[in-house]
Amino acid sequence: MSSVPRSLPRRNLLKIAGGMVTAGAVMGASGCGLLGGSEAQQGGNNQVEKANLRIGGLPTSEIAPLHLAVQNGLFQREGLNVEVITAVDGGAALNSTIGGDYDITFSSYVPIFAAQAQGVAQLKIVADCASSVPNTCMIMAPPDSGVRTPQDLAGKRIAISGARTISELMAKAAMRAHGVDFSKVEWAPIGFAAMPNALRQRQVDAAFVVEPFLTLSARDAGAIPVVDTATGPLEDLPLGGYVSLAKFAEENPRTVAAFQRAMDAAVAEAQDRSKIEPLLPKFAKIDENTASIITLLKMNSRADATRLQRIPRLMREFDYIDKDVDVASMIVTPPQS
Repeated sequence: MSSVPRSLPRRNLLKIAGGMVTAGAVMGASGCGLLGGSEAQQGGNNQVEKANLRIGGLPTSEIAPLHLAVQNGLFQREGLNVEVITAVDGGAALNSTIGGDYDITFSSYVPIFAAQAQGVAQLKIVADCASSVPNTCMIMAPPDSGVRTPQDLAGKRIAISGARTISELMAKAAMRAHGVDFSKVEWAPIGFAAMPNALRQRQVDAAFVVEPFLTLSARDAGAIPVVDTATGPLEDLPLGGYVSLAKFAEENPRTVAAFQRAMDAAVAEAQDRSKIEPLLPKFAKIDENTASIITLLKMNSRADATRLQRIPRLMREFDYIDKDVDVASMIVTPPQS
């Protein structure tokens, strides 16, 4: 199906896991606001079919290029007025897109491919966002937990952001790569923002943490690394991207192309860390000192089918989905410049 009627209850639209749950509490429909456009401009213009876009985002560092594009007028240059709306997690953001509230959204690839495989919606990948690099996605443990090696994780209580999320998927894949039986692990879904405190209070034996919570866990809880899940078979694993309903992409090709060009430019600028580091305290809700030392994910804009196919392949291996997803058919290829 190409879309879901907006009148349906949103909680029934997407009964799948939410991907990388982030800030733990709903941050509301706040965002960067509209850039440079009047409220009267509701439709298209001579550049795009739809000028005003509502973009779903998360309070995480990987979408820094999106905020950079808003701040530096890169969307405005393409004839777009972009409002970034912060959702609590990737599933909620994707849910709102399927329900018609957002035009394009950032989400973890796990709920994106789960929705596609389950027939919840027909989705198109408009742009890639970020992939894993060492020291960004790690299983950590309290200093006195006795967990020091991957083998020590067997049968333990391990915090993840949520059931059937990319954090659980990467934790299982990393344990399998080290020959560790995860069948008796107790997975504790608590959300990334709560993990530093959970480790400090010894509520769990270990936790799968991502930046900036990885740095906060080491600083505030004295947590130690056990497994860097962004190495070996999971290095450069695509984590999330920007998607729309297929119907939106088909009806607004110039709008999508404009969004892609702006994100290409923003990701190019974002390779200079000094351009995005000042933005992190504003939308990722971390202090300036933390923003200056966290390890950033690898930021991308062009979606590559071969790389992205790794995610649904892993999802099938771990029984997240029961059929293949043709990633190449989901990607909106940017026009030749």
